[in-house]
Amino acid sequence: MRKIRLAVGAFVVAATLAVTGLVTANTASAAAWYSSDRWGTWSSNGYTLYNNIWGNGYGPQTLWVNSTSNWGVWANHPNTGGIKSYPNATRYIGRKVSALGTVRSSFNVTVPTSGVAFTTSYDIWSSDNAHEIMLWMNYYGPIGPLGTLQTTASVGGHTWRIYRGSNGANQVYSFLRTSNASSGTIDVTAVAQWIRSRGWFGDVTIGNVQFGYEITSSSGGKDFVTNSFSVTG
Repeated sequence: MRKIRLAVGAFVVAATLAVTGLVTANTASAAAWYSSDRWGTWSSNGYTLYNNIWGNGYGPQTLWVNSTSNWGVWANHPNTGGIKSYPNATRYIGRKVSALGTVRSSFNVTVPTSGVAFTTSYDIWSSDNAHEIMLWMNYYGPIGPLGTLQTTASVGGHTWRIYRGSNGANQVYSFLRTSNASSGTIDVTAVAQWIRSRGWFGDVTIGNVQFGYEITSSSGGKDFVTNSFSVTG
């Protein structure tokens, strides 16, 4: 799988963080856990959080966690092309589209809006990783989705421009919200059923629901803060 994905800023809270970045006093100083390790992970109550610096040409990044619903990263990735990281929270579903029931996710974030290239996005995977649903909730800078525009539609509680393509390893369905949102609720079941109704995949098993920040550049160091996040159902 391509991607698995503390807010920081003005004050050093631990000597181990001084090498890679400075951590915002009112968040990371009270964090239950933090890591600057490229593959740092933290798990609780069915969620796993990943620092997940998976790209090339990356800079320092620190993941901090207060809880599964309150976490973030400080990232200082250079102003170059290519995705550097996808810090994220993941929860596994493990049910076929026809038997999903009601699966919803809610989020609230505080993100930079200038001097960056990134998207706040969901990555929803089939259990065999053959299909990837990306939901771009907000996006800034010179980035764009894979594939070609298929249609504009309202589904799952939002209106999207919908693209379809492949990254060479799996099929990718990118839903780009027509206006940026810093908070909202997604009807995951409705999105999966809509894709199935188009014949783009069959009755696949939905595996990981991931939410985080796909970061291309954040030169100088930027804070990406998840104020709240949950997956229910």
